[in-house]
Amino acid sequence: MSAFLAPESRARPRLRVLRTTAVLLLLAALPCLYLTQPVLGVRFHPPAERADPAALERDVRHLVEAFAPRDARYPDNLARTAEFLRAALAERLGTAELQPFEVAGQIHHNVSARIGPVEAERIVVGAHYDAAEPGIGADDNASGVAGLLELARLLSGAELGCAVELVAFALEEPPHFGTSAMGSAVHAAALRRSGVRLRAMLCLEMIGCFRDERGSQSYPAPLLRWLYPSRGDFVAVVGTLGQAGLVRRVKRAMAGASSLLVRSINAPSFLPGIDFSDHASYWAQDFPAVMVTDTAFYRNPRYHTAADTPDTLDYTRMARVVDGVHAAVRALASE
Repeated sequence: MSAFLAPESRARPRLRVLRTTAVLLLLAALPCLYLTQPVLGVRFHPPAERADPAALERDVRHLVEAFAPRDARYPDNLARTAEFLRAALAERLGTAELQPFEVAGQIHHNVSARIGPVEAERIVVGAHYDAAEPGIGADDNASGVAGLLELARLLSGAELGCAVELVAFALEEPPHFGTSAMGSAVHAAALRRSGVRLRAMLCLEMIGCFRDERGSQSYPAPLLRWLYPSRGDFVAVVGTLGQAGLVRRVKRAMAGASSLLVRSINAPSFLPGIDFSDHASYWAQDFPAVMVTDTAFYRNPRYHTAADTPDTLDYTRMARVVDGVHAAVRALASE
């Protein structure tokens, strides 16, 4: 009987199959689009003033050579590091302060410098200055701290629509990681108690390792290998669920100001690596926050070893990360 059906009748089942397939593909694509947060139509506009690779290398080397080891077993070294950072931030921005807090009977310090309107909303950019045993920590996280210092230079004298606070944190690494003793946890809790309106927090966590060989980038889940590059030649903007808008704004600004490839991810915090730094302290206080990172141990085989030395970092691409963060801060401050 089917041979005598009209052509349009025979086409209907095929059309239903095509529609069903299209719907299924769309349903599969939507989570991937949310995860990766693609941005379209971004044009690269080199900034008028750019981060200096030589300055970044100088600061990384000084942090590693003058203050190591920088883990919690050496509070005197951490105190000297904090004072160096206070002086360096004050030199760039006019003023900076030590913010003391006590852990297990020992005084530690966050280091803070603020620019922009005093009573306005605030953007926080932070990086931890301690290092895990053996305490060398060039990429983890002298790179992030050097980036913070260079960002201070770029922002010096800027007219901003809201306050920007640059903070160097103590005690991000074990044994205090994930506890209320982290410097970032202390800082975030203080902002919440004070009723500060936080527009965004940007965490600089390892920004100096880049690799061009195929297969140099790994991921915490097999699916991600289909969505992201196999080469560790990009910087990542990391956010949790519900923060797609912030991730997209940061990513767009960074991509427009830097020739470096910028990738992003919005994923549940239980995915390994998503909450592995100081930005999670702000999530705990219901503040919007993202991490800017070279993806740490998913790329850097020297993570938390004595081989994490200044000679292993790519300061040219690290400078492009700072250019991107600078653009993101200015974009967020102008909203």
